[in-house]
Amino acid sequence: MNLPNKLTMLRVIMIPFFIVFLLIPITPYDKWIALAIFIVASLTDLLDGKIARKYNLVTNFGKFMDPLADKLLVCSALICLIELGKIPAWMVIIIIAREFIISGFRLVASDNGVVIAASYWGKFKTTFQMAAVCLLIADIAAIHVVTQIILWIAVILTVVSLVDYLIKNKEVMKDKK
Repeated sequence: MNLPNKLTMLRVIMIPFFIVFLLIPITPYDKWIALAIFIVASLTDLLDGKIARKYNLVTNFGKFMDPLADKLLVCSALICLIELGKIPAWMVIIIIAREFIISGFRLVASDNGVVIAASYWGKFKTTFQMAAVCLLIADIAAIHVVTQIILWIAVILTVVSLVDYLIKNKEVMKDKK
């Protein structure tokens, strides 16, 4: 278990704590604690990838767990934000549906011996989704319009990145008899 994989696992371990502070009133500072946890967890995503690539610590476990940890973190946050009335369910459905489609697509590709790398569209999508989650948790009235713009950009990038994956990798879905 190398450092990037430990950071990935730390991100997964942080998710229940994030959810508890976001949804269960414990202190007057719950949303800020949840926001801090989410930011730290998001930063581990950035850090684990940089370390893995820089020091050649890329592993099959990391290739599998890192995107899964990202999906768990973001999807957990978005579902909680529906519960809190901060985001419409239809937006979350689009985001989660994209994640299921890409995960299934990657599974088919891997069965065919093809590894589908993350695209820049996917990275932008994740960045905007994480930024939108942070802004929605902070819920600062003075920047409500900015929050909504970032959220819409995240949803649009979600669709764009899906279309990009499907177009670039359409050969994967062809039946090889």
